[in-house]
Amino acid sequence: MGGSLQAQSSGVEQIAGGEIEEIIIEGTQRIEPATVRSYLLVDPGDPFDPAILNETLRNLFDTGLFADVRLSRVNDSLIVEVDENPIINRIAFEGNSEIDNESLRGEVELRPRVVFTRTKVQNDVARLTEVYRRSGHFGVQIEPKVIVLEQNRVDLVFEIDEGPKTRIQSINFIGNRAYSDRNLRGEIVSTEAAWWRILGAQDSYDPDRLGFDRELLRRFYLTEGYADFRVDSVTAELTPDRESFIVTFILEEGERYRVGSLDLVSEIPDLDPEALRDEVRISEGDWYNAQRVEDTVEGLTEAVADRGFAFVDVRPRVQRNPEEQEVDIVFEVQEGPRVFVERINIEGNVRTEDRVIRREFRLVEGDAFNASKVRRSRQRIQNLGFFGSVSVDSVEGSEPDQTVINVEIEEQATGSLTFGGGFSTDVGPIAQVEIRERNLLGRAQDLLLNLTVAGQRSGLELSFTEPYFLDRNLAAGIDLFRIETSERNLTFDQERTGGALRAGYEIVEFWQQNWRYEFSRRDITNVDPRAALAIRLEEGKTDRSSVTHRLTYDTRDDRFDPRSGVRLFTNNTFAGLGGDVTFAKNTVGGDYFLPILEDWTLRVGAEVGQIVGINDDTRVLDRFFVGGSQLRGFASSGISPRDELTRDPLGANQFYTATVETRFPLGAPDDLPIRGRLFTDVGASWGVDRAPGDILEEKSPRLAVGAGLSWSSPLGPLDIDFGFPILSEDFDDEQIFRFSFGTRF
Repeated sequence: MGGSLQAQSSGVEQIAGGEIEEIIIEGTQRIEPATVRSYLLVDPGDPFDPAILNETLRNLFDTGLFADVRLSRVNDSLIVEVDENPIINRIAFEGNSEIDNESLRGEVELRPRVVFTRTKVQNDVARLTEVYRRSGHFGVQIEPKVIVLEQNRVDLVFEIDEGPKTRIQSINFIGNRAYSDRNLRGEIVSTEAAWWRILGAQDSYDPDRLGFDRELLRRFYLTEGYADFRVDSVTAELTPDRESFIVTFILEEGERYRVGSLDLVSEIPDLDPEALRDEVRISEGDWYNAQRVEDTVEGLTEAVADRGFAFVDVRPRVQRNPEEQEVDIVFEVQEGPRVFVERINIEGNVRTEDRVIRREFRLVEGDAFNASKVRRSRQRIQNLGFFGSVSVDSVEGSEPDQTVINVEIEEQATGSLTFGGGFSTDVGPIAQVEIRERNLLGRAQDLLLNLTVAGQRSGLELSFTEPYFLDRNLAAGIDLFRIETSERNLTFDQERTGGALRAGYEIVEFWQQNWRYEFSRRDITNVDPRAALAIRLEEGKTDRSSVTHRLTYDTRDDRFDPRSGVRLFTNNTFAGLGGDVTFAKNTVGGDYFLPILEDWTLRVGAEVGQIVGINDDTRVLDRFFVGGSQLRGFASSGISPRDELTRDPLGANQFYTATVETRFPLGAPDDLPIRGRLFTDVGASWGVDRAPGDILEEKSPRLAVGAGLSWSSPLGPLDIDFGFPILSEDFDDEQIFRFSFGTRF
């Protein structure tokens, strides 16, 4: 078009002189002549001025409506002849498989029924090429094809040759003395191509990701004492076959610093800084750690807020002493400006409703800004388990005393299809299939369907939970179940059918109370004539009507993979609100999670329980059957009291279990998240109400040690445990191997 304009400009010089008597528009099809006239800078009666006519010509081209424009003069008439740009009839994509049509269509500016211009097509080709490069396809070739139709219409087809995905062949580091290339590769997101990463995308070349890697390296070195560290440059060289990149980070580590002097001062009246000393997460003589400095700022802010000072500003003053290779730190606690929450913005939730996220916030619009409550809100949102990442930041509001809280979330799959299994030396193979959606319709509703087949056992359970019933802080749910059992070690068949109603609510922060009413009918049939007499006496149908109360205190940092915090609980069940069975059953337990090394966690847990019959003896299936996940190395009823003659498990009136477990990384790459564990489990169960016949039972502790691993595989979580009994009785049922596997959708 630039050439046409230049040619016409010289022609315009030749039609100078005299006045324009009339203006004639030619060549229009869809566009009204009046529309063309509106872009002209001349009218009848104006002179044939070459400068103004040149500007008129430029105006018409700039509209994008015309492929060509020509100005000419016939006597005293100005002739404006236009060739209209065609209209796009259809846009199509051919050859694409990695990125679907809908995603590509959202990236282009051109649309059907829009004027076609080659400039816009070129811009769209550049945009599509960038999209493919961001996904790792640097060899992509995109060719726009124009199919001319009648009535000045065209079909636009983008022919795409995606080419192979351009992966990272190797990642190298130059200038690193303190840490090996292998260690540094473990600190960044980008990874080298490997066969086990076929379902991941971190080994594809992405310049934006390399920018994030620079920041991750900086954070890592700052936590290790290298206060002067910097990344000088990052280069990515395409291999000769153009199928992969070689990435090189050029580093300058600098010297390593220790913490010199450390001080804590307060400028807030009536606030003793020594009372906050326990919140300081770094000590004199330690290697300088920027993360611990940040953790100290957060801890001090939260501690001061808990003492009633809603507006606080904690600032660390860091002074380097290069000669002594020390860093002096002073934490200044100041009274911050009075700031209130103006607005809470939530972005990134496609299917999850805003209200699901907002009700987890510990503050609302208009409240005084409190950093402690903001962090707790973020933790509660993360604990929903609906999001892969949750970022909560605050920015300035419309006024100096206003702040806006921005919540950025990345949704993850909340549906799961889980396959579980194990093997018992007595029961044999165990299988379980569970289908669950924890965020039904984006409303945080939980729907569960469980199918179990264990040896000769089958069961079907359906559960639904509404977390905020009637828009109140009340979780309500219903359960329906039918379980049929014909296990060899129990020597009878059992059918249990029933349902339950549940309700739970938060008393105060960290404290949760739940109630559950259950009614079930149990039918015991086909009792083996050689079964224990205690079991044969229970043959027939019984109805059980019970109510259960559960109280929980939970400060874990993550419900799904806790690294710190405490969980305590007590369960109290009373059966006898009608029905044929009356008893009181109580359990108390808890877990303590302690970070002991970087990414290492110590878990200490225990649980005790007792059941007491009321005006009657306890029944076999109401008692405790200890083992399985409670006491690894033993089957689910592995340490139960047993009939001496038949060796049938009879359940126990009392039990206890305890565990000490260490969880740790196995050194695999970050995109192959495998964590190992070493554990020691101990427990015992005893007590049977006046059971006929002789009973094998011992209060002596059973002890097992073992190891296991968990892998968050691309297809779902995989857990494997090997438990080896050290202390056991001859009548115990051991289970060495146990596993579970699931996938998500």
